Amino acid sequence: MIAILLAAILQATTIPMRTIDSGITSNMDGGRQATARSVEDWSKLWTLHAGERTRPAVDFSREVVVAVFMGTRPTGGFSVQIVRVRQEGPALVVSYTETRPAPDSVAAQILTSPFHIVAVPRGTTTDVKFERVN
Repeated sequence: MIAILLAAILQATTIPMRTIDSGITSNMDGGRQATARSVEDWSKLWTLHAGERTRPAVDFSREVVVAVFMGTRPTGGFSVQIVRVRQEGPALVVSYTETRPAPDSVAAQILTSPFHIVAVPRGTTTDVKFERVN
C-alpha cells in the first residue's frame, strides 16, 4: 500500500504557473474549461472572454494557456481559482476551486462571471484534464 502511494506521489509533478488574468467579469456566459496552445487559439479564447481588450502576450514556444470560466452568476460572492497544475502520467491535470456565497449571506445584486487564466510551461502533453477540488 505504501509503495502504491509513493508511486502516485512520484508520478504527480506540480508545474509552475503564472496568472494571466483573473476576476469576476468575463464575457463567457456559460461555464467552460479551455486550453490555448497557439496564438490563433489564444486570440479566439481571449476575444470570447474579453472582447477588444488588449490580449496579454504569451510565448507559445514555451507556454500553454489553461483557463476556467464559471459562467454568469446572479450575485457577487462567486469566484474561481486554479490552485494547482500537475503532470500526472501522460496528462496535465488542472485543479481548481469554486467559491459560492453562503446561503444566508448578503451579496451584491450584480451579475458576475468569475474566471482564472494561467500560463504553464509547454510540455509534450496533449491531454489536459480539469478537476474541481474542495
